[in-house]
Amino acid sequence: MNWLVFTYSLPLGKNSSIRVSLWRRLKRIGAVSPKSSVFILPDQDDCLESFQWMAQEIQQSKGEALVMKVERFEGLSEKQVIAFFHAARKKDYDELLPDVKTLQKDIRKAKSQDQKDLDRLEKLRKRFAEITIVDFFRSPTAESIKELLDDIEAELHPGAKKALDIPALNIRNYKGRVWVTRPRPYVDRLACIWLIRRFIDAKAVIRYSDTPKQNELSFDMKEAVFGHRGNLCSFEVIMRSFGLEEDGIKALAELIHEIDLRDGRYHRPAIEGIELVLKGWRQSDISDAELESRGLLFFDGLHVALAGEKN
Repeated sequence: MNWLVFTYSLPLGKNSSIRVSLWRRLKRIGAVSPKSSVFILPDQDDCLESFQWMAQEIQQSKGEALVMKVERFEGLSEKQVIAFFHAARKKDYDELLPDVKTLQKDIRKAKSQDQKDLDRLEKLRKRFAEITIVDFFRSPTAESIKELLDDIEAELHPGAKKALDIPALNIRNYKGRVWVTRPRPYVDRLACIWLIRRFIDAKAVIRYSDTPKQNELSFDMKEAVFGHRGNLCSFEVIMRSFGLEEDGIKALAELIHEIDLRDGRYHRPAIEGIELVLKGWRQSDISDAELESRGLLFFDGLHVALAGEKN
């Protein structure tokens, strides 16, 4: 694979606060440094942009900066370079782990749900999400932390256990059907429509009504065939029912879940921007059909981008 290399120097005597600020930013974007003053990131567009902005700021401070793309490092295998990233992220996860274990111990000792515990879980989820954003190569430590956080959530939210018991369905039995949901579709319903049309039945008929007819497949409405279950939104229920759990869809499900349920389970920087766009559509004088059309294109783009994060 290709890599981005960033190196810089500042004039002697330059304010130390600039150096500290640069070091913090390099850490925040997930860069690793196998040698002094040399920083590495995978060759991704967002990583390149981060390095370019930093280079510009250094040059404006009368320093020198260089951003390079390289195919390999002499004396370092790709596996060894990735090991630097794993070690850096393990350090981040290890700093988080004691707080996670302390929360788990506290709630088991109390044997009851407390709002303060929910707030603590939300903060830990946020810290975990901030690390995963720059965990470019899926540190093995991440999964164990996630399992602990999920266990804590299951204890604080009894509905989480119920959500796991979703029977598998055969997609072939759900083609050529009419799907119905409430008018003025918003985040969960728009995402469900996208999932239905892109992965279940491209020719599915979507009808908007508060009252389903016999044999119609209702979703995200009262007593729906596919509605909220436990602490899962309707999108997650459909996703799990049909085994549609590739990385891009699962990442999209986290966004939909948080915007729809606001339970602090997932934290992604994109959430606020996505929600703002969808709110603007809902407040505009456009038809349900137009909302659906825009939603399909919007979630197409999100899916491609989120799937790319895992590659």
